[in-house]
Amino acid sequence: MNFIITTPLYYVNDKPHLGSVYTTIICDSIARYKRLRGEKVLFITGVDEHGLKIQRTAFNNGVSPKEHCDEISEIFKKNWLKWNISFNKFIRTTSPEHEKVVHEFYEKVKASNDIYMGEQKGWYCVGCEEFKDNPDNSPSYKCPIHKKNLEWKNENNLFFRLSKYQKAIEELIQDPEFIEPKERRNEIINFVSKGLKDFSISRTNLDWGIRVPDYINHTFYVWFDALLGYVSSISSDDNKYSLDSSIESGWPANVHIIGKDILRFHAIYWPAMLISAGMKPPKKILGHGFLTREGQKMGKSLGNVLDPENLLKKYGEESVRWYLLKDISLGSDGDFQDRRFVDIINNDLANTIGNLLNRTTSMSRKWFNNQTPPLSEKNNNELITLANKSTKNFLTYFDNFKIDKASNEILVFATNVNLYLNKKEPWSLIKDDKNINEVKLIIYNVLEATRIIGTLIRPILPEFSIKILYQLGENNIENKDWEENLKWGLLPESRSLPKPIPIINKLDYE
Repeated sequence: MNFIITTPLYYVNDKPHLGSVYTTIICDSIARYKRLRGEKVLFITGVDEHGLKIQRTAFNNGVSPKEHCDEISEIFKKNWLKWNISFNKFIRTTSPEHEKVVHEFYEKVKASNDIYMGEQKGWYCVGCEEFKDNPDNSPSYKCPIHKKNLEWKNENNLFFRLSKYQKAIEELIQDPEFIEPKERRNEIINFVSKGLKDFSISRTNLDWGIRVPDYINHTFYVWFDALLGYVSSISSDDNKYSLDSSIESGWPANVHIIGKDILRFHAIYWPAMLISAGMKPPKKILGHGFLTREGQKMGKSLGNVLDPENLLKKYGEESVRWYLLKDISLGSDGDFQDRRFVDIINNDLANTIGNLLNRTTSMSRKWFNNQTPPLSEKNNNELITLANKSTKNFLTYFDNFKIDKASNEILVFATNVNLYLNKKEPWSLIKDDKNINEVKLIIYNVLEATRIIGTLIRPILPEFSIKILYQLGENNIENKDWEENLKWGLLPESRSLPKPIPIINKLDYE
């Protein structure tokens, strides 16, 4: 396997929210890009189904944990299909095959003498499935994230010797390539510098979880279980479902894309566990920011939660993809603003790109017998330099997961092509027959530039890309070499052009 990318395994306490859609779209665009570059990609997503929160949610809904998980897991899977997510593996942590891998991993960690029985006392957030600091040691103190009271727990649990891996984790996180962006890396460096403490990996008197071998009433802590879904999913097609098979098939992952709220689990606990088991840590952890709405945190109490299903029905997946990928810098917090969303889609996709394509194909059809222009002289123009520069920048940005900058590179190029067309004014030149060869060059150049725009945008907006290229007479797009098609001059002369239709409808602000 060349490239392994993962979303988090989403917690099935509820259906997908906009944040989980955002994470998954990021992964999807990177996975598509890597495939287009010729790499064999394994794109892993799935659900985390165990823990106290799930058990309580199911009880409150009057169903069994299994029934609840089956329902919500299916909703996640169907949602990713609706959003045109190109995942290869969808892992459920309730599968018996995953349980087998968890047990194998546990035995390896135990063989490293990294597990012991100890007393766990402290304030616990069920929503985070994590022990929390309680500055006032007060029962009324609420979790800063979930805004709910913490619960006091005092029980004997199995512990993992995280403190043993202080030096190994310090060395790992010093690598600037391991955690991105820099702000997230600095947070982890600061946390680790205070000294790592052992953490419990089992819970008692919790029925909904994977049982710990040889320990009555102990189930694995949900994070010890769930993180291994990244590994168990790799061997899920070979009927082996084993730790060794997953390692042989491509582990470690190239990148985990996660929200910044679960960074510590992925950047500290997870690598230490893997090193203990004699495995390699993932190559990169990329923690993106949170989404707000109109400058406010989204919450049911505020009544401002954006339902991704409603967005999908109203605007379609590609409009939402463009806004989230182009307007939000990966790693920074992003704000979903209704007015800005409509303006960006209309300006970028409908006007700058869509209108450029529509009016140029219309001119070409009108003046050149429903075809691309036949050239009478050598094609040497300023758009070639701009196309080559934009293509190079786009590839560099995407290689470094700067998807917003890659998206904006396309838009800058499209803007420059519009400026070229407006400056040349072929609609004026065509009035004099002596300018016909110049007009041919101008129209061809713009159409060819638009073909490169349509090709570049494919990992970001795959359907939009196909619509652009179809309008230029391109067929059998899936079977063409993507990188080869980024070269200038591949649009055939005198090619038939279909009747132009809008490739995206303008949105109305409500």
